[in-house]
This record gives sequence, structure tokens and C-alpha cells, in this order.
Amino acid sequence: MAVNVVAFQLGWFACVIAAGKGQDALGIAAVAAVVALHLALTTPRAGELRLIALALVVGAVWDSLLRAAGVLQYLSPGPVYLAPAWILAMWALFGTTLNVSLRWMRGRPVIAVLFGALGGPLSFWAGQRLGAVQITGPWTGVAVLAVGWALILPLLLHLAGRLDRKDSGIPGDPAHV
Repeated sequence: MAVNVVAFQLGWFACVIAAGKGQDALGIAAVAAVVALHLALTTPRAGELRLIALALVVGAVWDSLLRAAGVLQYLSPGPVYLAPAWILAMWALFGTTLNVSLRWMRGRPVIAVLFGALGGPLSFWAGQRLGAVQITGPWTGVAVLAVGWALILPLLLHLAGRLDRKDSGIPGDPAHV
């Protein structure tokens, strides 16, 4: 678990700092290395890869909606209705935590809601301080982020548990809830 936490933090900082300096590709490469390390250390890889892809899709939809609605503005160029590539990489990186360092929140939806409502906006606030993103209408933007993350984190943890049960071959396996 410690490797997962440290690798996530290193990938997060590398990606956000690079994006803040207009060097998106460097951050994406760092995240790709962390995801590759995670997959090399994980079994079953196919299930973990599905979970990472699922987190990436959820994040792509969510952050694209936020960008299109004007809640977030990114330094990165690109269509104003799509999340930038480095944010998508961050969602893949986040997916690596769902079965490892965040697994303890499974079956604890209230904690997951609170953790998401606090952690999501704090992450974006830190990204703003590092120059990678701008939260527009600070109070409104933070409120939207808090509500979204309060829903997304428990949803992703629930889906991670379902994928685990599917991969274990044991329907409703309590060891994976």
C-alpha cells in the first residue's frame, strides 16, 4: 500500500507541475510510468486495467463537463469542451488507488462521500496553486467539485468492488466488498 501512495503522489505532482509549466507530455509520461509500475505489481492485471479504464472514462466525462460548463479552465490548449490529456492521465493514475490505498473505504459510503467531497476540491485547489487549472467562481466551483467528487468516489469504489467479485469468480465474495 505504501508503494501505491508514494507512486500516486509522485505521479500527481509530476503531472500537475508539468501541466502548470505547459509541459503536459512530461507529466503524462510520468503518470504512464506509475501506471505501468502499478500494473507490473498487480494481479489480476486484466481486472485492474478495466478499473483504470473505467476511472479514466468517468473522469473524462466529468472533467469535460466541468470544462464545458466553465467551472474549470486549464492552462493546456485544446477544445473548451474536452478535458486535457493530462487530466485524463490523472484519472488513470487515480484508478490505480481504488483497489489498493483507497480500498479501506469500500463498504463505508459515508466516509467515501466525505473523503470525495473534501479531497476532490483540495486536489483542484492544489492544482490551481501550481498553475495547472483555474477554478472559476471560486465558491460555486468548489461546491460543484465537492458534490461531484462526493458522488464519483463512492461510485468508483463500488464498481471496483464489483469488478473484484467478478474477477474472483465468487458472486458476492465478502472478502472483496
